[in-house]
Amino acid sequence: MKISIERATLLRAVAQAQSVVERRNTIPILANVLIEAEGDSVTFRATDLDIEVLDKAPAQVERAGGTTVSAVTLHEIVRKLPDGALVQLSEDSAAGRLTVAAGRSNFNLATLPKEDFPVMASSEYTTNFSAKASVLRRLFDKSKFAISTEETRYYLNGVYMHVADADGGKMLRCVATDGHRLARIDSDLPSGAEDMPGVIVPRKTVGELRKLLDDDDMDIAVSVSETKVRFATPDITLTSKVIDGTFPDYTRVIPQGNTRKLEVDASEFAKAVDRVATVSSERSRAVKLQLDEDRLILSVNAPDSGAAEEELAVAYGDERLEIGFNAKYLLEIASQVDRENAVFMFNSSGDPTLMREGNDTSAVYVVMPMRV
Repeated sequence: MKISIERATLLRAVAQAQSVVERRNTIPILANVLIEAEGDSVTFRATDLDIEVLDKAPAQVERAGGTTVSAVTLHEIVRKLPDGALVQLSEDSAAGRLTVAAGRSNFNLATLPKEDFPVMASSEYTTNFSAKASVLRRLFDKSKFAISTEETRYYLNGVYMHVADADGGKMLRCVATDGHRLARIDSDLPSGAEDMPGVIVPRKTVGELRKLLDDDDMDIAVSVSETKVRFATPDITLTSKVIDGTFPDYTRVIPQGNTRKLEVDASEFAKAVDRVATVSSERSRAVKLQLDEDRLILSVNAPDSGAAEEELAVAYGDERLEIGFNAKYLLEIASQVDRENAVFMFNSSGDPTLMREGNDTSAVYVVMPMRV
């Protein structure tokens, strides 16, 4: 194999590949990226056996072929090469080496045979549809903060993507929860997605998918089966196993009867929470909200480090309420509000609280209170 490729093109492809590769693994070839050149393009494939990413890039191919080389090492080399450099990759299969040359730099890397590289078994996808990158980005970005990190409840370690019935008919919905907070995000159902099986997309896949979604107008081809999910742009294909488990019935957790309504400027609220939480002890990080007519007092009382209090002008017309929350959860939820005021719906100091943006019900968040 012998190819010439632009540094910027190569860096983008190798960066995506090396982020999928696990740093610590017992199978040496899983640390490698499979490079295959044919025609006028080259493909880079990397996997951790759960996720596979395939990146296709244009290149001048002098000699077709393929090999595997350490993804992290290749990425570091390419990253440190000067901008605009033309990089030559040439393989000496007899010696088991790949030469990387650019300008006056020359690197000689150990390779492993491409035949040993595990390729993810192709599966039959039952549902195929297309969605704009901006739609998928909103669905996953606004829900991923609530993904659980507890390994014991493995079925919560991802975002549940499924078709749901909402007021206006069927919607494409993403839900994530860790038992303390929950995010439920809806968008219009793309055509072709009506019979999609509900799948739990793992946390790492959500992180990798984010890299495909920067271009708002890009159409992403989504394919779903009971065991796998695939997201593809013209150049990059991301295939992932889904979490084998049943996502709990989250609708029971979303409060329907909360009537006490607080409306507050989301960014002012987040900044105030952040300020008063500075003195709270790391372990509990509890912030108390005292609600009275059109005013909110945020307070923290940490016996070992001090106390803080801040008052905010808000829109609130119900009876007095005191309720406590974990400061980190409040900050994360408030930071999801893009355009207008945050509306909190309370019931009592021991019941879950609902938050949404203005009157928009397509993004709903629930947070559990804590005793303060």
